[in-house]
Formats: sequence, C-alpha cells, structure tokens
Amino acid sequence: MFKILAKINKLILPSFTKNGLDITKAKKWQMAIIGYRYYVTTRALD
Repeated sequence: MFKILAKINKLILPSFTKNGLDITKAKKWQMAIIGYRYYVTTRALD
C-alpha cells in the first residue's frame, strides 16, 4: 500500500529539494509535507 502511495505522492506533491528550499527557512505547511513524504517513503522501503 505504501509503495502505491509513494508513487502518487511523487506525481502530486511538490519536491522542495529540487526547488532549492532551505529546510531551516521552510514554513510549517512545507515541513508537514516533507515529514509526510518522509514517512511514506520509509514505510514503502520496508
């Protein structure tokens, strides 16, 4: 299930690292998306 969710996230959600976003200057909603993507990615790798 997480592998499918990770593919959907890759298509829909923005990639902040490709845009050159500095993590220390990220807004709360950007940090929430980063955390969500991290959680799904780590679960998909298991």
